[in-house]
Amino acid sequence: MLIFFVMTSPLNEMFVTQLFEVCQYSQHRDEGCTVITSDENHTLCECNHLTSFSLLIFNDEKTSYEKFKFTLTLDIITNVGLGVSICCLLIFLIIESLVWSAVVETNLSHFRHTAMVNIATFLLLADVSFLASTSPDVLSETWCLVLTVCKHLFYLAMFCWMLCLSVMLVHQLTFVFSPLRKRVFMFFSSFVGYVCPVLIVGSSYVYTYYTNRPYYDKKTCWLVFERLMEGSIHAFLLPVGTVILTNLIFMVIVIVTLVKSSIPDNNKADDKGTAKSILKVVVILTPVFGVTWIFGFIQLVLDQDTPMYTAVEFCFTILNSFEYQSKYDSTFLSKHSHITLI
Repeated sequence: MLIFFVMTSPLNEMFVTQLFEVCQYSQHRDEGCTVITSDENHTLCECNHLTSFSLLIFNDEKTSYEKFKFTLTLDIITNVGLGVSICCLLIFLIIESLVWSAVVETNLSHFRHTAMVNIATFLLLADVSFLASTSPDVLSETWCLVLTVCKHLFYLAMFCWMLCLSVMLVHQLTFVFSPLRKRVFMFFSSFVGYVCPVLIVGSSYVYTYYTNRPYYDKKTCWLVFERLMEGSIHAFLLPVGTVILTNLIFMVIVIVTLVKSSIPDNNKADDKGTAKSILKVVVILTPVFGVTWIFGFIQLVLDQDTPMYTAVEFCFTILNSFEYQSKYDSTFLSKHSHITLI
C-alpha cells in the first residue's frame, strides 16, 4: 500500500540522516520509502508497505509522520502475531485430528468441536493469505485479486462459524430439555458457515464488476473503502458487524442466565461465585465469539490524530493478530469450568 507522510522539520544534515533511516525501513524488500518532494520546511515521503492488521477494518493512505512511526511497530506486531497464531492453529488442528473420535462421543461435543475446527481452519487460511499479501507492490494484479478474495472469504467464513457456535450455546441454555438435533445443527451450520460467505463474496464481486466499481485496491490487496456505505469493504464490515452484535447479545443472555440461576441462593458466598462465573464467561466467550474485533469498529468513529485512536489500533492489532492463541486458551479454560457448553 502506498502511504504518504509529511515531515515538517527543517531539512538539515541530521534530518536527512533520520529520513534516510525511516525510508530504509523496508530495505529487505524490493521497494521501500522514497522522498517525493522537499524544501526548507517540508518533505513528502512515499512508502509502499502497510501490513498492519487494522488494514482489514480501516484504510487511509495519508497519515502523519508521528502515526507512521507507530505503523512500523504495528507491522512488526502483526507479523509476529500472525506467525504465532498460525503455529497455534496448526498444533490445534493436528491435536484435534488425533483425538477426534474420542472427543465427539456426544452431540454437544460434536457440535462444539466441529465449529472450533472450522473456525481454526478458516482463520489459518485467512492468516496465511494476509501474510502472503503484505507486500502488494511485488504481487501481480491477478495474485492481488486472488488473495483479496481469499481473505474476504476466509474471514467471513470464520465469523459465520463463530455465529453457529454462539447459536448452539444459547439454544442449549434456553432449551435445556430440548437438545439440538445433530441433523438440524449440521444443516444450519453448513449453510451459514459455507454457503453464506460464498454468496456474500460472489455477489459483492459481481456487483462491483457490473457497476464498474473497483472490488479491490492494488495498493493494499484488500477491499475498497470509498466513503460511508460505499465501497466493496462494506461487504465485509456489515456481515462481520452483524455477527459481532449478535454474539454480544448472546453473551448478555448467557450472563443473565447465570445471574438468574443464583438469585434463590441469596448470600455473599454465592454472589462471589456468580461474579467469578460471569468473569469466566466473559474471558471465554470474548475471543471465541470474535468480540475483540469490536475495537476495529471503534476505530471508524475516532479521529485518527487522537491518542485514543492509536491506543485502540494497538489493541485491535495485538488482540486479533494473536487471535487463535487467545481462542486456544479460552477453550482450555472452558474445560476446567462448569460452563461445559463451550
